[in-house]
Amino acid sequence: MKGKKQDRLSRRHFLLGSAIAGSSMIVENLRSKPGLAQSSAPAIITSDRMRPIIPYGVASGDITGNSAVIWSRCDRSSRMIVEYDTADSFRNVQRIIGPAALETSDYTARINLIDLPADRQIFYRVSFQNLADPNIYSVPVMGSFRTPPNSKRDIFFAWSGDTAGQGWGINAAWGGMKIYETIRQLKPDFFIHSGDYIYADGPIASEVKLDDGSIWKNITTEEKSKVAETLTEFRGNYIYNLLDDNVRRFNAEVPQLVQWDDHETTNNWYPGEMLISDDRYKVKSCSLLAARGKQAFIEYTPMRFDANDPERIYRSFNYGSSLEIFMLDMRSYRGPNTANLQTTASEETAFLGNAQVSWLKQKLQNSKARWKVIASDMPVGLVVEDGKNTGKFENLANGDGPALGRELELAELLRFIQRNNIQNVVWLTADVHYAAAHYYDPGKAQFTDFKPFWEFVAGPLHAGTYGPNKLDNTFGPLVKFQSLPPGEINNLPPTKGLQFFGTVKIDGDSQVMTVALHNLEGKILYSVDLPPEV
Repeated sequence: MKGKKQDRLSRRHFLLGSAIAGSSMIVENLRSKPGLAQSSAPAIITSDRMRPIIPYGVASGDITGNSAVIWSRCDRSSRMIVEYDTADSFRNVQRIIGPAALETSDYTARINLIDLPADRQIFYRVSFQNLADPNIYSVPVMGSFRTPPNSKRDIFFAWSGDTAGQGWGINAAWGGMKIYETIRQLKPDFFIHSGDYIYADGPIASEVKLDDGSIWKNITTEEKSKVAETLTEFRGNYIYNLLDDNVRRFNAEVPQLVQWDDHETTNNWYPGEMLISDDRYKVKSCSLLAARGKQAFIEYTPMRFDANDPERIYRSFNYGSSLEIFMLDMRSYRGPNTANLQTTASEETAFLGNAQVSWLKQKLQNSKARWKVIASDMPVGLVVEDGKNTGKFENLANGDGPALGRELELAELLRFIQRNNIQNVVWLTADVHYAAAHYYDPGKAQFTDFKPFWEFVAGPLHAGTYGPNKLDNTFGPLVKFQSLPPGEINNLPPTKGLQFFGTVKIDGDSQVMTVALHNLEGKILYSVDLPPEV
C-alpha cells in the first residue's frame, strides 16, 4: 500500500512539473548521463523560431504486457525521440530514437516502447529533433502511464465515447470538455474510447443559442467550419479536440484503447454508400471519405500498427491475467443499411464481417483471462434507425421478433460462446448518448441459444444528449438502469450535465467485477457487482 501511495505522489509531482520542464530537463539529463550527451539535445538555447514545437501534447495507448505506444505531433519535419524511466528523476533513462515526423503523416509520429517492467509507473518525455538542423531540439513534453501487472492486483479502467458532437465544441468559458478532467482525476489504468472520437460531419459554429437565451460560445477553426471531405479537414477534426486543455492533460496521463464508429466519417455510413441527397458534400463516395477518415484516425491516435494489415482497427489486449479486451470495428466490413429482415446470412447482412467474427471466436476461445470484455462501438439490443432512410436500420437490432438480418451474425457468435462455455463475457459500448445497463436473458428472448450476459452503455463524453432508445426483444434484454427517463430527448447541451462515462474495477483477490455508470461530475448513478463464473 505504501508503494502505491509513493507511486501516486511521484506521478503527481512529475506531472505538476511537466508544464515548466523546458530545456532545463535536457541539461539535467546530460549531466547525469554523460554517455548520452552527443545524441541528446544541446544545452545551448536556440531561437524559438528555429526550435520544433509540440503543439498538441503527447498520448499513450495500446498498452499490453510489456509494451506501449507513445504518440505526438510536431510542427515541422523532425525526428521523434522518447526518453523514459520508472522514476520521474530520469536518472536511469532509456532513450529511443523514433521515426521522422513528415508532412505525409501531418507531422505525427509514434514509438512502440517494448521490454517495459510489469506493474510500474512509466514516466516519459517526448522531444523532436529538427531534420533541417539536427542540433536543434524541441522542448520536451511529459507523460506517464502504468504497465499491466504480472500478478493479480486491482484493475480499474473507464470507457465512454462521442466527443464534440452536434455542434457542442470547446467552450472555454464553461471549462472546455470537463468530463475528461473528471475521468483523469479518478486515475484509471486506461481508458477505452468507444468511437465517435470526432464528428467529421459536425461543423462547429462560433455561437449556439441555448433554450434559456444564453449563448454557448465555441472555439472555432477553419477545418471544423464544414463537413470533412479532404484529408486536411479530417485531420483538422482531431486537432480541434486537442485544443482543449482537459483533453491534453488526459492524454498525457491516461493510456487509451481507441476504436472508431460512424462520425469519424459521416453519420450512419456504410461501405459503398453514396451521399446523393446530402448537399453538404461535394465528395459523394462514403468509401473515399472513410479512407481519408481512417488515415487521419490512425495518424492522430496512439494505436499500434499491424504490419500485416495496417488499416485494421479490431485487435485485442491482455491486461494482466484477469482481463482481456477485444476491440471491435463495426463500420469497415458491414453490408448496407436495409430493413434488416433477411432470413439467411449473406454479404448484405454482414456487420462485423466473416473475418472479424472468426478472429473474435478464436480469440475468445483461446483467452486465458478471467474476464473478457468486448468493446463494441454500437449497442447490441438497442434499436438505432438510419435517420436518412426511414424503415432502415443502422444497428444489429431491427425490432421485436426472431433473429433476422444482421442479428444472424450476432446469434451465431452468441451460440458459439455458449457451446464452448466461454465464461465471463461482458459488453461495453457507447454511441447512443446516454448511459444504461442491460441484462440479456435467454428466458426472455426470441433467440434462446446463448449464455446470459451484461451490456453497459456510457456516453456522451462531450456531445448532445439523446435517448433513451427502444430495446429489441430478440435476445431478451432487460433494462436494469438508464440515465434518462422514458420519452425522447433530443440534443441537450453539455450544460445540462447529462454526459456519462463508465468504470470497471476487477478485485485482485475475489476477481469480482464492479461496473459503475457516472455522470459529468463523477457521481455514481448505478453500480453492480458481477461475480466471476467458475
